[in-house]
Amino acid sequence: MTETLETAQHPLDPPPAPRKALPLWRTFLVFLAPMMLSNVLQSLSGTINNIFLGQMIGVEALAAATVFFPIIFFFMAFVIGLGAGSSVMIGQAYGKGDMERVRAIAGTALTLALVFGTIIAIAGGLFAPQLMAALQTPPDIIGDATDYARIMMMAMPAFFLFLLATSILRGVGDSTTPLWTLLVSTVIGLIVTPALIAGWFGLPKLGVTSAAVASLVSLFAAMGWLAFYLRGKNHPLAPNAALFRHFKLDPKVLAVVFRIGVPTGFQMMIMALAEIVLLGLANSYGSSATAAYGAINQVLAYVQFPAMSIGIAASILGAQAIGAGRAHQLWAITRTALMLNVIITGAGVLLVYLFSHGIIAAFITDPPVIELTNHLLQIVLWSSVVFGFAVVFSSMMRSSGTVLAPTAIGIFTILAVEVPVAWFLSREIGIDGVWFGYPAAFTAMFILQGSYYALVWRKRPIRALV
Repeated sequence: MTETLETAQHPLDPPPAPRKALPLWRTFLVFLAPMMLSNVLQSLSGTINNIFLGQMIGVEALAAATVFFPIIFFFMAFVIGLGAGSSVMIGQAYGKGDMERVRAIAGTALTLALVFGTIIAIAGGLFAPQLMAALQTPPDIIGDATDYARIMMMAMPAFFLFLLATSILRGVGDSTTPLWTLLVSTVIGLIVTPALIAGWFGLPKLGVTSAAVASLVSLFAAMGWLAFYLRGKNHPLAPNAALFRHFKLDPKVLAVVFRIGVPTGFQMMIMALAEIVLLGLANSYGSSATAAYGAINQVLAYVQFPAMSIGIAASILGAQAIGAGRAHQLWAITRTALMLNVIITGAGVLLVYLFSHGIIAAFITDPPVIELTNHLLQIVLWSSVVFGFAVVFSSMMRSSGTVLAPTAIGIFTILAVEVPVAWFLSREIGIDGVWFGYPAAFTAMFILQGSYYALVWRKRPIRALV
């Protein structure tokens, strides 16, 4: 990893003319380290809540919260796609040094996220019982699961703004501010969740919904801190008049954002629907299998964070290189990202294999459920490294605005590999079969994304979108 990349002096300023070349692996790590910590903290809030629910209330409470996981993932898909499209455009505009264009893209994206989040909040608050029933939620937890889901969906406007704001900041090379913002959110959640479960400080005991209410409180506090911090630092994306005048649905900006974001978001929705199907398969084996599903997804989230973070970093560095007219560096960025995935994601997989039993025990106290969860985790864990390879290839292609082919490949592997394999094997060998669907899909995705990248995308001319 001896390649070099010219970079901006500071993420708060437009990129100056290149002065010197930095080792590419170092550029990656400087940007990657805060983002990986941010992703860990983002999930840590949910993990802490699940640990409190499982340890302070019981397995049924953990299962009730787990049922909502694919639902929130489905709703998040649109915002994840919107963030992907926005960060590519912002990265290219930032590479050119056009900060007014950066604000125009950010304002449009944030406005759209707020509108969509409000719609979800209203619809979700009204139809939470129907959603839980459609998921075949076990009867012993459906009441708690419905209450939890209703509160979480009503928090979607703040949650969507929170996710998109951190994504946009990374587009201008600022991966540190999202880290501090997520730290604020995590610390508040760490205090509020057990306080509401146990009734500390004179607060009411809210049971399973304690985690949902704590998430809402931490979101608002973190967003307030972020606004204050950005204004104090005179950040180019601070919530001030210069940004607010772009809070509108600009058709020209939306057209390009949708071109990149809609396919990405659609793929995420398909992934979420697949998760709903797989959760339904797991639910059919009882609440213990549901709790195992939730614990495994929590562990996998941490293991896959490096892979996702490396992909995001590669996409943003690629977009900035394209915007600055340095498309010749894209293969060097890809190669470095692949190497980092082997080193970092591989290390995480190895550590979880070594300490999986103790890790699972942090979520679940019932010994038979711990053993079941540990067994199922062994089936799927190794494939996180393969997943990371596929993410790097698709992320690099998206940095140039190429989204249809990577999206089609992702959807194909979900619909034609993951779901059918999980469905068929679950009927042949039981609950184990559900989890074999993941490595089968990740392997197919890696082969197809890598082949398209090498045989088609690398041979095409690369042009900036902004």
